[in-house]
Amino acid sequence: MEFTEASLYDFINSNDVKFIRLGFCDIFGVQKNISIMPGMFFKAIEEGIPFDTAAVDGFLDIEKADLYLKPDLKTFSLVPWRSHNDMVIRFISDIFRFDGSAFEGSSRNILKSVREKAKNMGFSCNMGVKCEFYLFENDANGYPTKTPFDNAGYFDISPLDKGEDIRREICLTLDKMGIRPESSHHEQGPGQNEIDFRYSDILTTADNFMTFKWVVSTIAARNGATAVFDPKPLDGLSGNGMHIKITLVKDGENLFKLNDGAPGETAKHFIAGILERTAEMSLFLNSVEESYTRLGKYTAPERISWSYYNKSRLVRIISEKDFCHMELRSPDPVCNIYLAFALVLAAGLEGVEKETELCPPYDDSPDNRKNTRRLPGSLNEAVILAENSPFIASVIPEKVLKKYIEVKKTIV
Repeated sequence: MEFTEASLYDFINSNDVKFIRLGFCDIFGVQKNISIMPGMFFKAIEEGIPFDTAAVDGFLDIEKADLYLKPDLKTFSLVPWRSHNDMVIRFISDIFRFDGSAFEGSSRNILKSVREKAKNMGFSCNMGVKCEFYLFENDANGYPTKTPFDNAGYFDISPLDKGEDIRREICLTLDKMGIRPESSHHEQGPGQNEIDFRYSDILTTADNFMTFKWVVSTIAARNGATAVFDPKPLDGLSGNGMHIKITLVKDGENLFKLNDGAPGETAKHFIAGILERTAEMSLFLNSVEESYTRLGKYTAPERISWSYYNKSRLVRIISEKDFCHMELRSPDPVCNIYLAFALVLAAGLEGVEKETELCPPYDDSPDNRKNTRRLPGSLNEAVILAENSPFIASVIPEKVLKKYIEVKKTIV
């Protein structure tokens, strides 16, 4: 549902809204928030709400003056766990300078620019996310432990699956916030869970993912647990993946729809572009050292390859009755979703522009294993690849890229 300034102002007054949250994230995807009083709503829309760049990791080195948050009215949602008598609403915000120009350090703005390129090429891109997370018990003081919330396994049910009620509450809360969960279940690891939500246009899905992580963490805490999205929180057990489902649409047609059992030429070029650039993008899809202990284990991919249906491949093509799509399986949930989506879409569009040829599907033969490139094996390797990539530099502004890499170099 779309809201105008006037209708939102009426809603705020008639529902006695107490606080308005303006959400955004830093260049590493960490969520931030400023709360304003209802009387500041029009100021936020017209002028923006200033904030100190020194308080946000990475921003001070890019912009040394105050920046301004302006709410995107299309992202309006309630905060359902606050009582009706203490109503709080939330918007995801864009970041601007004093003169009204978009701030290049805003990863949401970076995604918007790539989406605009796709639009100019005649494409729209829809994405969905399947996200895994662990639930851990808290100690007597409310601090997280490394003890899983249960010892259940894949698709188990209660009483083995103790996270069932938490997942249910998460799904109901998401639905109240306008995000439609499609399925939820216990995953392979003890205390590990997965919730999938409906795909949408690329920007909406990125916004929804930020909301999703906030809701999961909040509902877990309200139930005496801690949600952990780290890619490999427990050694020797399944890691947390964030699988991205992608469709490309032109003139109302889903280009991933199979013809004679294979995707069309444009879809092939799009997939090939993503495969070509995945190693260089890995720093932004797998952004911490722990990410590289997940890859190549269980069904997490290790080689830059694709297949129909095979869950251990980097890319798999899925043909469903109403939703033919590709799935990219290397990313994990601690990435900056806006930068990840921007790079993946840009790589696919580059493949279309260059008519990059798609290699044959991976068949796990000795020759295929020998000749197929691997994903980076460490954060350091990923940093080197990204730092020397003209493609990455063409998508992420110079100051943002320099700061991002500088910080990552301090931890490798």
